[in-house]
Amino acid sequence: MSLSDKKNNKDKLSKSKLGAVNPRAAEQFLQKKKRSRSVEDFVKGIIRGDRMMLSQAITLIESTRPADQNKAQKIIEACLPHTGNSIRVGITGIPGVGKSTFIEALGKHIIAQKKKVAVLAIDPSSSVTKGSILGDKTRMIDLSSNQSAFIRPSPAGTSLGGVARKTRETILLCEAAGFETILVETVGVGQSETAVHSMVDFFLLLLVPGAGDELQGIKRGIVEMADLLAVNKADGDRQTAAKRAQKEYRNALHLMPLKNSGIHPKVLTCSAIENKGLNDIWKLLNDFQRLTKKNGFFDKKRKEQSLFWLHEQIGNGLKDFFYKNEAIKKRLEKMEKEVLEGKRNSFNAADELLKMFLNKKPS
Repeated sequence: MSLSDKKNNKDKLSKSKLGAVNPRAAEQFLQKKKRSRSVEDFVKGIIRGDRMMLSQAITLIESTRPADQNKAQKIIEACLPHTGNSIRVGITGIPGVGKSTFIEALGKHIIAQKKKVAVLAIDPSSSVTKGSILGDKTRMIDLSSNQSAFIRPSPAGTSLGGVARKTRETILLCEAAGFETILVETVGVGQSETAVHSMVDFFLLLLVPGAGDELQGIKRGIVEMADLLAVNKADGDRQTAAKRAQKEYRNALHLMPLKNSGIHPKVLTCSAIENKGLNDIWKLLNDFQRLTKKNGFFDKKRKEQSLFWLHEQIGNGLKDFFYKNEAIKKRLEKMEKEVLEGKRNSFNAADELLKMFLNKKPS
């Protein structure tokens, strides 16, 4: 073989490793490299703000492989002393309200204040194909290319509240990486927003003007959870409608009980396209953090959330153990058939399966 042939083969091999010729081989190579890194490597990389290492650690968190899960938990434990130095903001709103545009505009505004911002965007997963769009990075082009920003789209999966099951652990790693503001965007498709509310400090509800019966289209429970209601798209010929919606929501909030934080929610108008009202929202976020830390609510809420997620994880773990049990799997198929045929009561069947799982004799 000539020297030129050897060189060509070497070039082809290099291209293959880079994914230019063989993308699948490149992906397998990167996965192997990721798993070969030690917990210490990940922790050091995250703490120094390495976005690639942060992304790979989050991938471990989201993995269902036991080995990945074990490593992920060790990474989180090692990063815990470096967490907690942020404000966590949940952002929700119906589809079409402009969440992605608003988050990008707010993120750029935060970065202009010399702060680092992480966006955890939860995409809806199909209940049929289990697929997810994961398109937030393409909708936030300017923000995703900024070194002071980190955007992580994750599939909602079967999680309640439109929030990925591992989002709370991801928040901790983002804090350890030095991101001072964490924005969690929920699906906003009518699911319960309790999950995201239980992992953030501040809950922002985005609204759109011009719907007429403004108050009838929003669930009272979501309004009660909100620390701020922001009427977006208050620009052009929609400014009048936005002001009207703002007034209606202000009147409605007077009927709501005072929040435990001791701070009454406000209603503001904004325009993500024209960058209007973003400074007011940013100021309100900072005022909320300062006042709730002063009155003790901020730290008290975080401790309560930690306990909530302790019990939540116990529940999730027990559920996983139950459905992965081989004996239960076999028995469950028969039970499901009997319930569908009306031969067995759903509650009685569930009780028998649980007793079987706990090795108790059915009564």
